[in-house]
Amino acid sequence: MKIPAIKKIIEANYTLEMLDAAEEALINEEKPSIEIDGEDDGEQLTHIFAAKWIIEYMQSSGNDFKSSLRAYTQKVRNSIS
Repeated sequence: MKIPAIKKIIEANYTLEMLDAAEEALINEEKPSIEIDGEDDGEQLTHIFAAKWIIEYMQSSGNDFKSSLRAYTQKVRNSIS
């Protein structure tokens, strides 16, 4: 997971529908119609999942990107430990 790649997705203002379509393309081993950074399909999917979570969190909580990113990374850290 690379924070700059997630930030780039958020700043591109992709809709959740666009991210869903990119996720579906990657699952079907196709090239997404939008640009998603990552070394392989797995990393690209990770960036999509993170961006979707952060976008939804920003919309539901009214928090900015930094706060929402912090909440996401905390969630990831808790799931790992």
